[in-house]
Amino acid sequence: MTTDRGAARKARGAERRAHADYTGGVYGAMLAASVVIGAGTLGSLPRLELVLLLVLTGAVFWLAHVHAQLFGARLAQRNVDRATVLHVCREEWPILQAAGPPAAAVAVSPLLGLDVQGAVWLALAVAVAEQVGWSVAASLRAGASRGQLAGSAAVNLLLGLLIIAFKFVVKH
Repeated sequence: MTTDRGAARKARGAERRAHADYTGGVYGAMLAASVVIGAGTLGSLPRLELVLLLVLTGAVFWLAHVHAQLFGARLAQRNVDRATVLHVCREEWPILQAAGPPAAAVAVSPLLGLDVQGAVWLALAVAVAEQVGWSVAASLRAGASRGQLAGSAAVNLLLGLLIIAFKFVVKH
């Protein structure tokens, strides 16, 4: 009987992955890049503050998206039960998940011999690469042609580079 439950759980997980929406990952990576750009002058513990800012901002936006899904469109359609809440939390998880790699880049930057500015640039590069990666994953999952995949990657790279251009325009 536990084998049947395990198989059913694996099947549900595979189905969730097959229908995954990577929009939140692209959005979360853009959010992380924007947080890095907008961080400005950090205090006495700049790396720790930037890591916390990335993770906490990702968490707030994740919660905001969960709230919007649950109490916006979903509430109008049906009662909100525990299964629905968990489903929406999982569905929106990539927004928070996308904060991890840039935060990790900042955290390991001292091991790479980077100063705070170097850590900021590393986090920004990681966020943009992640954004492109999420868009490529979404395109692959959607069965996009090579041209569509390249187009999606190019648009996301361009958006990421636009965020980087803001760093030059908005001097901290």
